[in-house]
Amino acid sequence: MSIFQSKKQMAVVYHSGHGHTEFFAQRVVEGARNVAGVEVTLLKADDLVTSPIELSTFDGLIWGSPTYFGGVSGPFKSFMDSTSPIFREQELRGKLAAGFTVSSLPSGDKQSTLLSMVVFSMQHGMLWVGNPLIPKSGIDAVANQGADRLGSWTGAMAQIDHRAPADSFTQGDIETATSFGEHFARTLNDITSTRNGHSLKAAA
Repeated sequence: MSIFQSKKQMAVVYHSGHGHTEFFAQRVVEGARNVAGVEVTLLKADDLVTSPIELSTFDGLIWGSPTYFGGVSGPFKSFMDSTSPIFREQELRGKLAAGFTVSSLPSGDKQSTLLSMVVFSMQHGMLWVGNPLIPKSGIDAVANQGADRLGSWTGAMAQIDHRAPADSFTQGDIETATSFGEHFARTLNDITSTRNGHSLKAAA
């Protein structure tokens, strides 16, 4: 099979304390699956602690964690720390990375969580993909129905009361999740195809 026909592999790796981040992660996966040529896997961070080498099988990885006290959750941090063996070998170097987070307050210091994911990815030699969505103005923004209503370009952010049902995000946050996943998958397709094209030209 031609390298241009093989599917790119990406995974959404997440931890969810109350089901909200899991619901958001599932919407990110839905968005990514709208892009042809990309195969998407949803993985729990807890399940990778004993086998982080599995991450090396993917071309792109999206991290997802709730924001607790201005940072990633404890289980997600344990997952991060478990990747030290593949960090030493730089198994993830050159792969794409992105991140999202959910908190119960409009701010909740979510930016700190995303920045910790950026640093984590940079230390692994990964290439960070931001969030290109432009928040809508006017009535959609006031009603919290617009995509990226919280205005984050580092990664995707969402907000929901921790007591609310997991599926009760605003329409704006759901649109943010699906658009974010779709953008990452398209970027993965574009970059890996460009790399393959360059390598073929160099070999010719």
